Amino acid sequence: MEEMRKSKLEVGELGIVAMNGSHELASEVEQYIKDIRRDEKTHMIRTSFPRFGSGEAKGLIHETVRGKDIFILVDCFHYGVTYTMQGMTVPMSPDDHFQDLKRAISALCGKPRRINVIMPMLYAGRQHKRSARESLDCAVALQELQALGVKNILTFDAHDPRVQNAIPNSGFDSLSPTYQMIKTLIENEKDIRIDDENLMMISPDEGGVPRAMYYSSVLGVNLGMFYKRRNYAVIVDGKNPIEAHEYLGKEIKGKDVIISDDMISSGDSMLEVCEIVKKKGARRVYVFATFGLFCNGIEGFDEAYKKGNITKIFTTNLAYVRPEILQRDWYTQVDMSKYLAHLIDAINYDASISELIDPFVKIKTLLEETGNRKIG
Repeated sequence: MEEMRKSKLEVGELGIVAMNGSHELASEVEQYIKDIRRDEKTHMIRTSFPRFGSGEAKGLIHETVRGKDIFILVDCFHYGVTYTMQGMTVPMSPDDHFQDLKRAISALCGKPRRINVIMPMLYAGRQHKRSARESLDCAVALQELQALGVKNILTFDAHDPRVQNAIPNSGFDSLSPTYQMIKTLIENEKDIRIDDENLMMISPDEGGVPRAMYYSSVLGVNLGMFYKRRNYAVIVDGKNPIEAHEYLGKEIKGKDVIISDDMISSGDSMLEVCEIVKKKGARRVYVFATFGLFCNGIEGFDEAYKKGNITKIFTTNLAYVRPEILQRDWYTQVDMSKYLAHLIDAINYDASISELIDPFVKIKTLLEETGNRKIG
């Protein structure tokens, strides 16, 4: 990175806009950028999004952004942010956050040299394809951002990265916290042995197989998977209910197991998979999920931990996690702020982020340094 800065110029002076609910993460990212660049220059752009009593809002930029390379950090799933409407306290929905994002871009008035959006959990990402007469919310949202002048969109573990086909002439990267997950696991579980005899990767469904395959490849361990047998004759809460989880793969008995997924939403499927894996004789059960939403509460996870069905759940700080979850013995948060800082630093200098996207070499080095089996 140091050589890059000597040979290249910034696209524009760096500016970071933190949307509501993203200020803590943005502050941590900015501090890492200061460390990387060895200066104390402030990059945060002061903004506000006041609301009228009716619930309507507007976006305000409180300092110059002319000629800057702007990075907007937004967590569309931070329901801990509230506002007042008609005298009621209302939690911000993903729709509210996305509308504020568009307000921020509009308030920039076309003055920045470039606008980049870092949206860790992709807005409407699960409504990525059409199977009937239904809306294509994710594609429409991406096209709206493109029309507003956004040049690059960075997200993590997009439910289906093919949504980028909606904006083929704009930058779109779906990143993964693979290295950070593995590093945090090794730091917290000192006796973990990462080899084929002691560890196994599991995908909880068909859609997560590519993710689990990458983990199993870089770690050099076997892969198993579950597939969801659904009842397509019934629709409950907008989806076909799962009747059973069927396992495919080698024997689990006596091994530690890592179950990897993009998110924990209600958590019902994950809890069932963990229970099945434990019944099959797994020694310890770890869960890697980029986003921990826990939409239906955490009582089920507390119970699963007591029963021994779950050893530890790892999710990132890229999406809001309720404070009480952070205190649970079964939960560990994976810090992504340094990774985001390196991404922003590289993109600001218009440098390649290929090594940041695929961390195979870093993972290999980590395993060798911690005494685990050499890969490759």
